[in-house]
Amino acid sequence: MSATPPAATPGGFARTPEKGLGRLRWADGQWAADGQPPDVPGLRPLRGLEVEWPAAAVPLDGLLSLAAAGVPLTAERAEPWVPAGLAALLTDRDWLRHAADGTARSLADLRREEHSVRLRRLAHPLPARPKISIVMSSKRSGLIGAALAQMERQRDVEVEVLLGLHGVGFEQVSEAVEACSLPVRWIEADASVPFGEVLNRTAAQASGDHLAKWDDDDWYGPRHLADLFMAMSYTGADVVGTTAEFFYLEPLKATIRRTTFASGARYPSEVWSDHVAGGTIMVSLAKFEEIGGFPAVPRAVDLEFLKAAQKAGARIYRTHGLGYVLRRGLSSDHTWQLPLAHFLKVAANQWRGFRPSLLMEAA
Repeated sequence: MSATPPAATPGGFARTPEKGLGRLRWADGQWAADGQPPDVPGLRPLRGLEVEWPAAAVPLDGLLSLAAAGVPLTAERAEPWVPAGLAALLTDRDWLRHAADGTARSLADLRREEHSVRLRRLAHPLPARPKISIVMSSKRSGLIGAALAQMERQRDVEVEVLLGLHGVGFEQVSEAVEACSLPVRWIEADASVPFGEVLNRTAAQASGDHLAKWDDDDWYGPRHLADLFMAMSYTGADVVGTTAEFFYLEPLKATIRRTTFASGARYPSEVWSDHVAGGTIMVSLAKFEEIGGFPAVPRAVDLEFLKAAQKAGARIYRTHGLGYVLRRGLSSDHTWQLPLAHFLKVAANQWRGFRPSLLMEAA
């Protein structure tokens, strides 16, 4: 397959389409969407495009550009000359089986976006395996083993783990660290040291090209880091992160998904923004140092870092949040204190138990 033109990005992806499927055909030596040269902004209202193949092999660059732009593509079949990976994605039509109206609308939108992300991954191959330093500070020794196991699942990236033990002795986590297949370095800090300062001391050990913040109690899909780096690559952003979209409400044993703020305003992905989920911040090591590191404060470290990044002229991009789930206990357990009722109020979907996006590949 040919390289994807760099201008093709999913920026402006519309989560809720206004129209049905259009048609993508090969005509007069190029791909045409409903008889016209493909214009991505004009295609955003469509649920997707149904591909109609010509009899003979043709270039796939135009089709891949649409995939890179996040336009959902589908086909009832694929010709033998279509690469196997692309053919498998296009002919996987499970996402179309959900009604795009009524009460099922938001679930249909979710399945459509998952399909779009899979196509983006295919059309935006990473130029190389980036070396990423994961920075995690934890006061809860019992969570570190599970967090390290999720880091080990990360695909298409080279990872090192930088662990800040915040009031925790290494002897309490040594078994989990020694069982981890990734390189792990750690520091120990007294519980009285501000959270932001612990993160900075931890990040000082980084040897990777990029830093990625990780929260010990959340869940991350196996392509979490690769998707962040992909977004950084196709946008040129200085800082990237995801939407804070899926929440597991532990006291209620329920999962909710939000796509709007409490005000009713939409909470989109694939946009330039001043806000991303704090547990998903990725930044180049050079830009991190230019910004001045994490603010040495006990709370709201993520918010203050993003403010400092903006002040330093950094561009912040928010990509999809389908590979991330925030765990919410009682408000007093979190630095970001909101009552559980708030999350129920903003829920577009609500399920019993742990029900993340399919992109999490959860058991």
